[in-house]
This record gives sequence, C-alpha cells and structure tokens, in this order.
Amino acid sequence: MAERLTLKDPYTEVRIFTARILVAAAIVVLCFCALLYRYADLQINQYEKYRTESERNRVQLQPLPPKRGLIYDRNGLILADNSPSYSLTVIKERVGDLNKALALVRSLVSIDDDDVDKFMERLGDRYPYQSVPLKFRLTEEEIAILSINRYRLPGMEVEAEFVRSYPHGELFAHALGYVGRISEKELKSLNPEQVLNYSGTHYMGKIGVERYYEDQLHGKVGYQNVETNARGRVLRVLERSEPTSGVDIELFLDAKLQQIAQEALGDNRGSVVAIDPKTGGILALVSTPAFDPNLFVTGISGPAYAALRDSPDMPLYNRALQGTYPPGSTMKPFYALAGLSYGVVTPTTRVSDPGFYQLPNDSRQYRDWRRGGHGSVDVRQAIEQSCDVFFYDLAHKLTIDRLHDFAAQFGFGEPTGIDNTSERGGVMPSREWKRKVKKVAWYPGETLSAGIGQGYVLATPLQLAVATATIANRGERFEPRLVKSVNGQVLPVPEARHIELPADIWKVVIEGMEDVVHGERGTAKTMGKTLTYRMAGKTGSAQVVGYAQGIKYDVSQVAKRKRDHAWFIAFAPIDDPKIAIAVLVENGEHGASAASPIAKKIADAYLLGIDAPLVPAGTDGEGVLE
Repeated sequence: MAERLTLKDPYTEVRIFTARILVAAAIVVLCFCALLYRYADLQINQYEKYRTESERNRVQLQPLPPKRGLIYDRNGLILADNSPSYSLTVIKERVGDLNKALALVRSLVSIDDDDVDKFMERLGDRYPYQSVPLKFRLTEEEIAILSINRYRLPGMEVEAEFVRSYPHGELFAHALGYVGRISEKELKSLNPEQVLNYSGTHYMGKIGVERYYEDQLHGKVGYQNVETNARGRVLRVLERSEPTSGVDIELFLDAKLQQIAQEALGDNRGSVVAIDPKTGGILALVSTPAFDPNLFVTGISGPAYAALRDSPDMPLYNRALQGTYPPGSTMKPFYALAGLSYGVVTPTTRVSDPGFYQLPNDSRQYRDWRRGGHGSVDVRQAIEQSCDVFFYDLAHKLTIDRLHDFAAQFGFGEPTGIDNTSERGGVMPSREWKRKVKKVAWYPGETLSAGIGQGYVLATPLQLAVATATIANRGERFEPRLVKSVNGQVLPVPEARHIELPADIWKVVIEGMEDVVHGERGTAKTMGKTLTYRMAGKTGSAQVVGYAQGIKYDVSQVAKRKRDHAWFIAFAPIDDPKIAIAVLVENGEHGASAASPIAKKIADAYLLGIDAPLVPAGTDGEGVLE
C-alpha cells in the first residue's frame, strides 16, 4: 500500500493539467484571431468583390441582340427575312455539373453531337452569365417537354429570338449567301469593340451579300440591367438601352428575272449573269445547281453538309463568280476590237479560210470549227460566222502581249470588284504571266489558242457579262454592283472607266455581233428569227479536253462531263442597250442550241415584260457547233 501511494505525484499532475489548459486556451485564442482576421478581410479588404458577386446574383447586365436588316429585290420583294424561333440556352454559372445537366437534357430532347460540340466551342468565348445556345429551332413538343422539366434544369432556358430565313430557298443562294453560327475562329478574329457588338448574337454573315454588308446588316447591340431571383429568372428590368437594328438593303436583282433564268437553265450545270449596262447593276445572278441557305442558318448537320460538299454537281460552287472557264469564241468581238484598234486589220481586210491555219514554217494545222472553212471573210463576217482561221491569223499578228493588254481594259484577268465574296479573276495570259506562273517560255501556237478563247484564257460568267456591257456602252465600263440602296439611300453609281476607240471601230464589231443573231449566216440566226427587237450577240463553244490533230470530235464517244461548254453573250436593244447577258451551260456543247435560247427568254422577259417560252434552236445552217 505504501508503494502504491508513492507512485502518485499530485504536483506533477497539476503542472501537466495547467500546461494543457494553457495550450488549449492558446489554440482557441489563435483560432479566434484567425476568424477575426478572415472576417475583417472579407468585410473590409474584399468588400467590393463580394458585394459585386452578391449583386450579380440579383442584378445582371444582359446584351440585347439587334434585329438584322432585311434584303429586298428591286421591286420590294423580301429576299432575306427574320423569323421568330425558340432556342434552348444555357448559363454555365447556374448549371452546376455541366456534363450531368447535358446528359439529362439530352435524355429529354434530341440534341445532335454537332450541336453539343459547337456549344462547347462557344462556351469558352463568352462573358460570365451570358447565355449560350445549345439547340435551335425547338418544336412545340420540345418546348413543352422542357417547360415541364424546368425545375430539373437550372441555368437552362427556352428563349425566343429572330433568326434569318430565306423565303425563296435556293433561288438567291449564290447571290445573297447566308448567315450561320459564329465560329470560335471568327470570334477570335474580332477586335474588342466588335466582340462587344456581337455579345448576345449567335449569327454572322458567311458569304455573299450577307457577308460583304455584314457591318450594315448586323446593327448595334443594346443592353439591359435586370433583377433576377436565385434561379436566375428575370423579375424586372431596371434599365434598358435599346439595340439599333441593322439597316435594310435593296438590290438591283429582279426576282422574276432571277426565277426565269434559273428555270431556263433547268437541270443543267451553269450560270446566268444579266446586267444593266447603264449602271452596272446586276439584274440576275444564277448558278445551278444551288442549295438551300436556310440549312446553314442555325447549323447544318454533318451528313447534310457532306452531301453538298461531295456532290459531283458542286452545288456550293458559285459558278457566276468563281467558275473560271475557257470563254471560247465569245472572246472574238474583243479581239476584233483589238485588231482594229492596233491597225493590224481594217474593216475591209479579208482572210481566206480553207478550214485550217498554219504558222510559217510549221506543219501543224490549227483547225477551224467548220470543216472546209468559211471561204474569204472580213472582220464583220468573221464575227458573224465565228471564223476560227480569221482569229488565228489576227492573234498571230497581234501577239499575245497585245491581246493581253487590250483584253485587260475590259476586265479580263482580274476580279470585277463586285460587292460579293470569293470572286476569282480568271486568267488573261501574257509572256510575263507564263514565265512567272509556269516557269517556261511562251510558244507561238499558244497565241493561236488564246486567239479563239482557249488555251490558258479563263473567264467567269460575270467577267463576260461586264465586258459585254462595256461593248454595249461603246467603251464605258462600270463596276458591277448587287446593292442598289442602303437604308433607303441610293448608292452612287461608281465612276465608269473609259476605253477610247473611234466610233467606227465600235460600229463594225457591234454590227458583226448583230449579224450573229440577225444575219443570214449568223451562228444564232434561228433565235434571231423570233425576236421583236434587235440584239447583238456572240455564241461560243469551249473545249473541256483537247483532241489530237486529225481526230474528229464525235460527241457520241465523249462522256457528258467532258463535252464542250456552251456560251452566249448578248445585249439589247442595240441602239439603246438596257440589258447585257452572259450564259454558260456546262457541257452544253453548242452556244446556239444550248445557251442562246436561255438568253432570249431572259431578254424577252426584261424588255417585253412577258414570260416568253423558250424557242428551241434549229440544227440547220451554219453555226451548229457554235
């Protein structure tokens, strides 16, 4: 018992207990001090930050997207409209677990993987608390399902908005272009001011007039301060600054003429460009086949886009502006002007055509399209009958550099400057061009090919329409324009460029073009018999593939897509031109039979105000191949 009592040490126990009390008290004091410091830090140092965060939960600044400007034709018909639509939008900060929320909403309504991918791209390039669209064009059934399940979808709302619509579908696709969702790449290309202006906007012009006039059509963004509840629902608007709508645009295009041109082309691949020679205003711009631009507005599906992209008919390809083709014999009037201008030929100069042409000291024969030739012809007759030999000889005398320099005055070899996107400039070759591009010298035989619009010469239907209008104006060349007025203000006609030539030179060439349509041996004489006005024109056939010397062209042995392209250019009336036209029919073979009836239908509709039926071109007489 005595030993057990000696083991107890009260003094030590008291000392240990006291130390523990002091340590515990110190820990409590330190924790309290830390709490005080944190409280002071939150209330004093970070007061502004958390006050703002708290206020943001109650008051939000929301962008108000502007209403996009409308596009009309020359007669006030709406070509590009805005239609109401409902979209499912997401505010990331209110969603919580985004992946879980996306899985839930996809179990309720159908949402494509493409929509989710585009949503995720846009999610990173937005302001806090800014809504991002997940699914566009909700159906009534989808709206109802989402409304019933709204309590399960915090941060997701069904929002009403105006989206672009094209009531005429593919008819104006290549002229107007289309709008589409703003991509991440496009957002990064915008400057800070533009980024602000596109906050709340999900669409941007991609191509065509929609892209070229994007700044005018888009408008200016507005803003509103709104009070929201804990779920983010707007309770009231505290302050509002209205957006400025985009301005409306009126085009030179005539919807009726556009439809007639497209129907006249039918199932052919090709293009029609009609222009007002006095202003440069584009009356019709058609490329077939086309596509429905409405598919692109809220995002086209992968399979649908692949079908358009991979189609052998290339419906996304704007043949009027981007299609570069050998212009064939449609170049002959311009070369005739060059020959007369340089004094290489006169109106009375005659060339004998035995059906072929040979360069000095060269055994190769360059064939005329008409076997047996045209006999002895002057410049006017050479245009009327489209005599290749005459223009072989003319090109050889002029040389390629003079052909280039003269044709460049009409706009060949460079973009026309039309107010649209993706225009190509074609090719008007020269010695320097070939050295620079092909890295080899120019050969004399290539000049002959260029002399009939073949070889390296390439032009777009738009270029030929502008050049034809320049002949109609006797040398005044206007820059082509699609837009006539912006916000009711008529745009000034661009100053014309002048090609100074004596009046008698213009007269000879225009008379030759008139004979093409109205002459006894004109290559388009069948069409001319039914005209009630005087038209000047030129047919053309452009080879798609070359044939060796001595090989006869047998259309039955040639695949459809390797057959010649058919051209026809024209203007009317001759004394007071009101319309100039260029028609291309891919693989149409003969300008007289495939292209000139289309031009007649368009000219009749515009000049006579009637929907004249197509008059089939005959197969008798000269000019069948042209």
